[in-house]
Amino acid sequence: MGNFSTIDQSQLPPILEVRGTNRAMGQQIGESIRAKVQHGVENTRAYFGHNFSALQLSWDGAVLQALKYMFFALQTHPQYIEEIRGIAEGANVNYADLAVVNAFECVAVDALHLQKCTSLAAGRSRTAGSVILGHNEDWLAEDEPDVYFLIAHPVNEPAFIAMSYGGLLPNIGFNEAGIAQSCDSVYPNDLRVGIPRVIVSRAVLAARTMEEAVNRTHPPLRAAGYNHLLAHPDGEIYNVEVSASTYQVIPAENGCLAHTNHYLSPKMQQMEKTRTGQEKTDRRYSRIISLLSQHETHSMQSFQSMLADHENYPDSICQHLPVENQTSTQSKTIVSLVMDLGERKMSYSWGNPCSNTYQEIIPGF
Repeated sequence: MGNFSTIDQSQLPPILEVRGTNRAMGQQIGESIRAKVQHGVENTRAYFGHNFSALQLSWDGAVLQALKYMFFALQTHPQYIEEIRGIAEGANVNYADLAVVNAFECVAVDALHLQKCTSLAAGRSRTAGSVILGHNEDWLAEDEPDVYFLIAHPVNEPAFIAMSYGGLLPNIGFNEAGIAQSCDSVYPNDLRVGIPRVIVSRAVLAARTMEEAVNRTHPPLRAAGYNHLLAHPDGEIYNVEVSASTYQVIPAENGCLAHTNHYLSPKMQQMEKTRTGQEKTDRRYSRIISLLSQHETHSMQSFQSMLADHENYPDSICQHLPVENQTSTQSKTIVSLVMDLGERKMSYSWGNPCSNTYQEIIPGF
């Protein structure tokens, strides 16, 4: 088995509560977790240094590329650019550097094709009556100490709770309208300069209806796309697989739904960049579908157990860094989330869920 979490579990991630305009909320975030934002920028800068030979892109070049993406976001989602500016101001970092953090997948990860994240959901027919959504955030281990949780009360949008880390905009959580979202990276062949994925997914958290949430996953000027696993307390559950030029909505089958890092629909499989080396995501998807089918009724506890699963290690749902390579760019599970939309609560495990206790947050909206 690879390493277990090395973070100090006696110091749990902060839970911030912010209010106001997007700029004001960003400033409050930046001021509250200044060291985490600064560390996130440092980690991203180091990533480019370590992978220069593969990317052929310096930090200055990454900044120029990121600002091109942010130009498109400014045309469509100026409020979230204001949010990034606010975080930069509050944390005393350069906005252009934080632009790279929020356009990181566009600028770097698509080229290196990291495989990460597992999402799943169960509807009311497969639970005690609630809708439950789970997600393992698999990302660079260096960002694990920078995880935090946000309860936000925007001026003109629904209140929401979400997880994030460093200077990245929050995008995985649920809002007071009951819209819940988790995101999984996919790798289409129609990449272009446009709105970064993180900006698009941040906008989904502002949706007031499921129809609006689905529509927000694929704005016309997007750079590429995630798979957005969307859920609502009334029982609606969808995967929305997105690329730069097209998308596909996949409803739940038998009350459950899951996704990893490859397209599932035949339409979107035509947009897959490559199937080479996709065994990791295939194994995780097959395993999570198998686990979902093993129980007729699911709960937050069954979701927590599934997200801690080690079958097919090292390509398991709960991902660890290999012992021999503790500082590589390989991803690991840095936080695991389970959301009960009926109860409007979230539980999380900071670091690998197999070795760390789930904590509960009730946002109160």
